[in-house]
Amino acid sequence: MNTLLSESASDTDRNRDAGAEVLAIRGGRPLTGRVDVKGAKNLATKAMVAALLGETESVLRDVPDISDVHVVRSLLEVHGVGVEDDGNGVLRLDPRGAVSAHMEEIDAHAGASRIPILFCGPLLHLLGQAFIPDLGGCRIGDRPINFHLDALRKFGAIVEKQPSGIRLSAPGGLRGADIELPYPSVGATEQVLLTAVRARGTTELRNAAIEPEIMDLIAVLQKMGAIISYEPNRVIFIEGVDTLTGYDHRCIFDRNEAASWASAALATDGDIFVGGAKQQEMLTFLNVFRKVGGSFDIAEDGIRFRRGGPLKPVTVETDVHPGFMTDWQQPLIVALTQAEGTSVVHETVYENRLGFTEALVKMGADIVVHPRGLDGPYRRVGRRELEQAAVVTGPTPLHGADIVVPDLRGGYSHVIAALTADGESVVRNIGIIRRGYAQFLDKLTALGADFDIIG
Repeated sequence: MNTLLSESASDTDRNRDAGAEVLAIRGGRPLTGRVDVKGAKNLATKAMVAALLGETESVLRDVPDISDVHVVRSLLEVHGVGVEDDGNGVLRLDPRGAVSAHMEEIDAHAGASRIPILFCGPLLHLLGQAFIPDLGGCRIGDRPINFHLDALRKFGAIVEKQPSGIRLSAPGGLRGADIELPYPSVGATEQVLLTAVRARGTTELRNAAIEPEIMDLIAVLQKMGAIISYEPNRVIFIEGVDTLTGYDHRCIFDRNEAASWASAALATDGDIFVGGAKQQEMLTFLNVFRKVGGSFDIAEDGIRFRRGGPLKPVTVETDVHPGFMTDWQQPLIVALTQAEGTSVVHETVYENRLGFTEALVKMGADIVVHPRGLDGPYRRVGRRELEQAAVVTGPTPLHGADIVVPDLRGGYSHVIAALTADGESVVRNIGIIRRGYAQFLDKLTALGADFDIIG
């Protein structure tokens, strides 16, 4: 447990990760050592957008060096925001030069991310208009932006759909609104928060998402001068204010990355200390981890993950926080292929998130996907029409294969499956993993993974 990889990447480290698209991975070796996680992707990128709302400079700390952050930085710079990076995860964001951007510039930088839609509220306040190109992101299911657009209309925005995207304007300014989301969408909750803090009057948001990253975004906005209160039963009240200032904030740790490395320890029979991980934000994951047969030790500076004995089957239902996150199920399924018995994973958030299991089956896993989900008396999460279920029977030895990364979490899971398998695997399109995992290849090296970059 004496291998340490810090998050201060050298230029060589960054170039190594950035240039890799194809890996040859030789599996069968436990991953052991220590890696450190930085700020959460799902907070850092949103806090960067929030800086647009301030009238003075903001400072964001523990920012991960990932491609999603680079996309948001480019979009901010296109709009005239000054961005300084000290190379150690600290960004200084100065919005005082913000201006309208050309459609072509926005489109050039935004195609690989869904973050641009969150620029709408701040830009409408700042400039009176905003443009959203066609949105990118992982192809894990239908992610309609109707929740966002409906909310923006309630604030008084005029939405015009054009062939190249969507143009929004607010000639009369934005006003507080009474909004109830049909589903506690994280993105739509962020949209309402970023828009309501400067809207005239009070906004009541019902059925809001309450993920830790949402609470951290509320903390950022409160530091800026916003008035936001969280009530029981997913209700958030926002009293609009005339002006906001910049913030100085340290990002909450990335619990998705921490859970990914925990599942890697289970799958490879390894021993991984995840520096920066904290217990409270991972309570639900830790319960499932223990049920599967994992063992963990909580330390002040992180959590140590390993097997506690033979892996056991479990039934998991993904759900919004405080449920079991959809981002956690993909790496966990790799570990469940090595459990003794039959596990069932109900995916209730995205309809295509189990597509990554096709590669695991190719590697020898026994996984059957039920495209319309499965009923059962034990179900606690309400059925959704789009849900799927994966039935995983193990243990099954995995063998090397030639596979292509489909999305961020699925791609991470494919790499871990290749490290679990006997023989050599070729994993293609790993560049997508850089969207959410900083210094990914260097962390694998620190944990003893055997691989070569071949393209």
